[in-house]
Amino acid sequence: MTINQSGWRPSAPEQGNATAPTFTGNKALMLEEPLIFEIGSTDTTGVDFAEGDVAGSRLGNLSRTAPIGLPGLAEPEAVRHYTRLSRQNYAIDLGLFPLGSCTMKHNPRLNEKVARMPGFADVHPLQPVDTVQGALGVINELAVWLIKLTGMHGVAMSPKAGAHGELCGMLCIKAALEARGEGHRKIVLVPESAHGTNPATAAFAGFQVEDIPATPEGRVDLDAMKTRLGPDVAGVMITNPNTCGLFERDMKAISDAVHDAGGYVYCDGANFNAIVGRVRPGDLGVDAMHINLHKTFSTPHGGGGPGSGPVVLSEALSPFGPLPFTERHADGHITLVEEETVGDRHPHSFGRMTAFHGQMGMFTRALTYILSHGADGLRQVAEDAVLNANYVLRSLDDTLDAPFGDSGPCMHEALFSDNGLADGFSTIDVAKGLIDEGFHPMTMYFPLVVHGAMLIEPTETESKAALDQFIGALRSVAERAKAGDTALKTAPHFAPRSRLDETQAARKPVLVWKDPDMAMAAE
Repeated sequence: MTINQSGWRPSAPEQGNATAPTFTGNKALMLEEPLIFEIGSTDTTGVDFAEGDVAGSRLGNLSRTAPIGLPGLAEPEAVRHYTRLSRQNYAIDLGLFPLGSCTMKHNPRLNEKVARMPGFADVHPLQPVDTVQGALGVINELAVWLIKLTGMHGVAMSPKAGAHGELCGMLCIKAALEARGEGHRKIVLVPESAHGTNPATAAFAGFQVEDIPATPEGRVDLDAMKTRLGPDVAGVMITNPNTCGLFERDMKAISDAVHDAGGYVYCDGANFNAIVGRVRPGDLGVDAMHINLHKTFSTPHGGGGPGSGPVVLSEALSPFGPLPFTERHADGHITLVEEETVGDRHPHSFGRMTAFHGQMGMFTRALTYILSHGADGLRQVAEDAVLNANYVLRSLDDTLDAPFGDSGPCMHEALFSDNGLADGFSTIDVAKGLIDEGFHPMTMYFPLVVHGAMLIEPTETESKAALDQFIGALRSVAERAKAGDTALKTAPHFAPRSRLDETQAARKPVLVWKDPDMAMAAE
C-alpha cells in the first residue's frame, strides 16, 4: 500500500488486480445491475387482473396492436432494481460536487420540510386567489428580497430556469427597443468569458451575436467592446463573476459605455452565489439579470431539474416585464395581475413566459433559505464560497497550471488547464482518474478560452476537511498524469463501467432496448 495526501490508496499493481472478474459481475457492495427488461419476463406481471368484458375501445385506430412488452417483476425485484440503480448515482449527499459554474451545494433539510407543508406542496395554480394567499405571500416576499439583494427596481418571478430567465431579459430589452422605435438594433455583444447559453438565447430572441475578446488576464476587453458599440447594438450579455472565476472589475464602465450608446446590459446571474450580500448588480448599471434560485438559494438541481430563474429588472426595463406578477394591497390582500393591459399599471408587458406563475417549490425553498440565513448570513455565503475557491486554487497551483493565477484572487471557482501534463495526457484522463478516487469530475473543457479547462467550484458548504480530501485526490491524479501513468488512460477502474466511447455514445446513442434473441432471429 502507498500513502499520500489523499489517504491510503492501492498502488498501481493492486489497482489492476482489483478488476478481476466475479461470477455475478458485482464488486463487493458495488452491485452490477442489468436493465429491467433483462430481469423480468414480458410474459408475466406482478399484478393479477380479473378478466372483464371489453365494451369496445374509444381509441379508434390508436389502439395497441401488439403486447406492450413491459417486464413483470415481483415486488422485491422491482425495489431492489431501483435501489441498486440509486447506489450508482453520485449526489451532494455522498460527497463534494466540484462542477464549476454550477454551484452544486448542500440543500438544507429545513427547506425540504417547509416545501412539503400543506398549502405549498399541494397548491394548484387554478385555485381561487383567496384560497392561496399564503403561497402568493411567499412569492411576493421572495420578490422583495430579490429586489433588495440586487438593488434593482422590479422582478419577473415566472421564468423556470436560468436560460428561461435569459430569454425573459432579452425579450424585455427587445420590447423596450421597439417601444422607443429602435427595433433596428439587432446586435448583441457577448464576451468570450460569458456562459455558453448567452449567445444561444440572444439568437433565439432574434438578435445577431458578435463576440468580444478577453484580455490576457481573463476579463472583458473594455476597449474592444467600446470600439464595437454603435447604433445597431441592442446591448451586451455579460457574466459576472465570469466563467474564468473572475470578477469583471470594469463592470460599471462597461454599463456606462453601453448605456451611452443606447443599449442595455444583461447580466447572467448564474454566479450570484459569489457576490450575494456583497455586491448589488443594480449599482453596477445592470438592466436585467436572472437569478438561479436552484444555485444561489440552494434548491437541489441537476439531472434536468428542477430549476427557477427569476429576472430582476432595472427601472428602464420593469414596464416591459412579463406577466403575471403579485400585487400587495393596503389591507394585506395579495392579487395576481394577469392581464396584459390593466389600466396603466403594466400596458407594455411582452406577455407571458409560461402558463402559470413559476416554480412554487423553488420559491418556498429559496425564501426559507434566505430567511434562515438573514442578510448577514447571505453575505457570509459569498465570503466563504470565495474563500473556499481560493483555497483550492492556491493549494493546487503548484501542481496544475492556473492560467489566470496571476490575475488576483478568484471568485467562486478555480480554473486550471491541462498544460504541463505528460505527452498524450489531457483533462479527460484527470477527470476519469478522479472517479476512481470517489469524486464526480469537475467541469471539463469549459470555458473555451482555456485549453483543456478544469473548472472547480467548491461552494461555501464544504468544510476544510472535505476540501483537503478533494485537493489531495486531485493532486495525486494530476501527479500521475504528469508522470505519464498509463493506468490513467483506461480509468476509471473501480466504477460500474470502465471508460466509455463518449463520442460514439453521443453520436449514436442506443435509446431502445431490443430483445437479443429477437434481434438475432431478425438477422
